[in-house]
Amino acid sequence: MLNVAKQMMTAARTAPKGKGVDVIETAVVTGKEIKILSDEMIRLNGENGLMFFLRDADNILSAEAIVLIGTREQVQGLNCAYCGFATCAEKPADTPCAINSIDVGIAIGSACATAADLRVDSRVMFSAGLAAQSLDWLSGCRNVIAIPISCSSKNPFFDRKPRERK
Repeated sequence: MLNVAKQMMTAARTAPKGKGVDVIETAVVTGKEIKILSDEMIRLNGENGLMFFLRDADNILSAEAIVLIGTREQVQGLNCAYCGFATCAEKPADTPCAINSIDVGIAIGSACATAADLRVDSRVMFSAGLAAQSLDWLSGCRNVIAIPISCSSKNPFFDRKPRERK
C-alpha cells in the first residue's frame, strides 16, 4: 500500500498545473498517525458540529494509508477574478487563489485515477484533509484533501453509517 501511495503522490505531482507553477505538496499518513488524524477529526467536530467528521474519523481507521494533497498559497497574477475579486491585488490574503484550488482538484483526480488503475479502494475526504491542515502536516498549505486507501474485499469508504455523538 505504501507503493500505491507513492504512485498516487507521483500522479499528483505530475498532474497539469495552472500557469505551469507547481504549488502542490503531498505526504502519506500511516500507522499511529492515522489515529492522531482521527482524533483531530473528532476534536474538529466539537468545534464545527458537522456529524460527518465523526463518521469519517471512524472510517479512516480502516485505511492502510492516507495520501494528503494540498497547495501552498501563491497568487498566480492572472487577474482572472475566479476568486471573486477583479484583480489579484484586490484579493485579501485569507482568500485562496482559485487557480491553486483548481490545481489541487486536478492533482486529486490524478491520484484517485492511479488508485483505481491499481484496483485500490479510495475516497476523497475533505474532513480528514481539514484535520491534517489543522495539524499542519503539510506546513504552510491550504486546501488540504485526504485520500484514504485500502486493499480489502469490500471498500470500507462507502456504504458508511452515520456516527452519533457520545
